[in-house]
Amino acid sequence: MKIALVFLFIVPLAISTRMDRDQPSLDSAPPETKSRFAMLDDVRVLANGLLQLGHGLKDFVHKTKGQMNDIFQKLNIFDKSFDELSQQASEIKEEEEELRKTTSRLQANNEEIRNISLELHSKIESLLQDKIQLQWKVGGLEEKVIKLVHAEPEIQEHKEIASLKNFVDQQDSNIRQLLKIVQEQHSQLNKQQNQIRDLEDKLSNPSFQDDAENSFSPKQNEPKIILPPSPNSTARAQEYNGGAPDCTATYNRGERSSGVYSIRPNGSEVFNVYCEMKPDSSWTVIQNRADGSLDFNQTWESYVNGFGDLNGEFWLGLEKIHTIAGQADYILRIELEDWRHNKRYIEYAFTLGSSDTDYALSLSEISGNIPNALPEQTEMKFSTRDHNTTTKRNASCPETHSGGWWQKGCEETNLNARYTTPRSRGRSERRRGLYWKPRIGRFYLLRSTKLMIRPTDLESFA
Repeated sequence: MKIALVFLFIVPLAISTRMDRDQPSLDSAPPETKSRFAMLDDVRVLANGLLQLGHGLKDFVHKTKGQMNDIFQKLNIFDKSFDELSQQASEIKEEEEELRKTTSRLQANNEEIRNISLELHSKIESLLQDKIQLQWKVGGLEEKVIKLVHAEPEIQEHKEIASLKNFVDQQDSNIRQLLKIVQEQHSQLNKQQNQIRDLEDKLSNPSFQDDAENSFSPKQNEPKIILPPSPNSTARAQEYNGGAPDCTATYNRGERSSGVYSIRPNGSEVFNVYCEMKPDSSWTVIQNRADGSLDFNQTWESYVNGFGDLNGEFWLGLEKIHTIAGQADYILRIELEDWRHNKRYIEYAFTLGSSDTDYALSLSEISGNIPNALPEQTEMKFSTRDHNTTTKRNASCPETHSGGWWQKGCEETNLNARYTTPRSRGRSERRRGLYWKPRIGRFYLLRSTKLMIRPTDLESFA
């Protein structure tokens, strides 16, 4: 700009000088040679000014191009950021819609449970009335029987009286069971009402929607009753030289600290396990994942024999798990933690086959505070990337999801899958990672998992 101003100043000056020189003098006319040299000087001045102006314009154009390139780069970055924000906003809207549907289902289940509870109350009241009347009748009959016995000791009790007593005892047992069921359903009903209120509060809170994908939702299943094991199905465990049968026996012998212990189930070779000591019993840990430091995408042989560090992340081994679970009826407990540090659990009664069945697993849910995400009453064979036992339709399951697991189809939850974080790019990438996916609702990305087993009859491992 300065050069342009100088040029604008020089050009008029040169023109005026030329005009002065071209005008004839009053005294005498200048020589012709002098006028030509003056015109050449003016041309040189004008040419120099134009040259300087050209250089200035060239520098200005280069600077302008650089500034325009910077602006275009910033615009491209802004466009990419805007696209990512739009995608995240659409995902949040989808999750919000699923959450609203879940809330409506919870409200419907709540109403249904309330109606069932009222029906049970009326039935129990009628049963209590019948019980009172029967007790009065039985009391009168007992007095008559006692008098008859004292009068004629050899007379035996009448068959009708014996059957009546058995009927009363059976009714009394049924009433106790119904009362227990009603109490559990009342407790579950109160929990679900509190959960519905929490969900409504969270729906009205915008900050909840940002983290909805990575946190647990409350359990919405109906309560289940734990049935005691049959006397014939639970074998009494016996100790062998060199170790206890499992961690429950270690607990019953007085150990109360969680840590690594040696066990010898079913007379097998002695091996070490990690025992998780709870206030009322001890669990044998068969899998632990806490920080993603161990790669669980292992071979079939590794999953059979076990891998990892018992004081860190590890998989105990299918053969060891089968040996322990073959001693009695066992419970499988799965403890989960999401990335917002919410902790949930679920327990199953289970059976585990031998290597001849590819360690087939069958589950039946018992209790917990999270919706079930694993198939029940279905035999699932264990699969790895080099030992695929899934159907041909899902032949690429272990390769797609990585990590050995009991598979029936690729859609099931795999707690040995790739360890992923909430920052993993892409929804499909996170869905191939470590998550819990109930049959209904969205999946929950997991921070840590722990699988543990213990016998149903704790007294059998004294």
